[in-house]
Amino acid sequence: MASVSSSKTGEAPNRTQNEANRKLKYISLAVLVVQNASLILSIRYVRTLPGDRFFTTSAVVMAEVLKVTTCLLIILLQKRFNLKETACFLLDSVVFQYKDTLKLAVPSLIYTLQNNLQYVAISNLPAATFQVTYQLKILTTALFSVLMLRKSLSRVQWVSLLLLFGGVAIVQVQQEGNKEAAVADSSSQNYMVGLVAVVISCLSSGFAGVYFERILKGSSASVWMRNVQLGIFGTVLGLLGLWWNDGPAVSEHGFLFGYTGMVWCVIFNQAFGGLLVAVVVKYADNILKGFATSFSIIVSTVMSIYLFSFHVDLLFSAGAGLVIGAVYMYSLPKPASSGPFPPNSTSSSASAEPLRTDRGGEMEEFLPKCSGKEKGS
Repeated sequence: MASVSSSKTGEAPNRTQNEANRKLKYISLAVLVVQNASLILSIRYVRTLPGDRFFTTSAVVMAEVLKVTTCLLIILLQKRFNLKETACFLLDSVVFQYKDTLKLAVPSLIYTLQNNLQYVAISNLPAATFQVTYQLKILTTALFSVLMLRKSLSRVQWVSLLLLFGGVAIVQVQQEGNKEAAVADSSSQNYMVGLVAVVISCLSSGFAGVYFERILKGSSASVWMRNVQLGIFGTVLGLLGLWWNDGPAVSEHGFLFGYTGMVWCVIFNQAFGGLLVAVVVKYADNILKGFATSFSIIVSTVMSIYLFSFHVDLLFSAGAGLVIGAVYMYSLPKPASSGPFPPNSTSSSASAEPLRTDRGGEMEEFLPKCSGKEKGS
């Protein structure tokens, strides 16, 4: 009788824990969908509004500054608000270990380019079209992983990549037939420029993600420290890009020219969205992340119909359906007999932020109780 009562006592906490985990998964799903869809829709909205347009290069710099500031505050929290210990830690990690810091110059350059290209792409493409086409980053990341990291893909994943490419191709064929109507609302929009920008963005996202994973192997730095290092380079490179592309205009009108409340929402979403996803992704398995990405495509398409009068026909629906199915298929767990290719390494959020936090246990670095030690990446 004692053993029976003890087993019942043990089941109650387990049931409560399972219910809590289930709620956290649903919350994670909602956060991932909202972040994926809202960033693209909000950028498209502010870039198509009449009136003065903000400088996208300044928005990229501002997002990097906010991201670095947030990560510094988190590191300070880990150090229990000990300013001296935090300063010594940053000095050692960034300056004294300069060789380790310099390794992040390449991915930071690529991420800065990618963030600028996303603005160009979304400014010239319908939000739903961009959301569907941008899923090509899964294909590029998978190919770079096979080439650079010698990882293997299951048959289901290879099939899903073919379906993904086919779905994107169908969407482009549909958009080619309707591109005159798609850009009729603004003579400043160029469909081909947007398409080239999103393709280069996908290539850069795939290469940077795999390169970042490669240089992090064997590193003991936390994900927050890595984002500080990335952000330092990103801010400097972003300022160089601003000077090169918009220097005279910024000098004349000011850094914050054209900034409205909605523009600030976009910048905050870009800066904090990736960090927020990094926190909730700890509670979301890979299938849930794939489902979130697929569902965000549906949300973006539906919202585009109401916000931008986007026209959805049978061809677009077929292409988007193939992409949604391919994303979900790719996120399915591999059979035990397949190669050691972790599916979550190529199915991260559409925000494509320079943040690789879905690697085992890194998010525990966020907790203050871990401030006394650094876990490996």
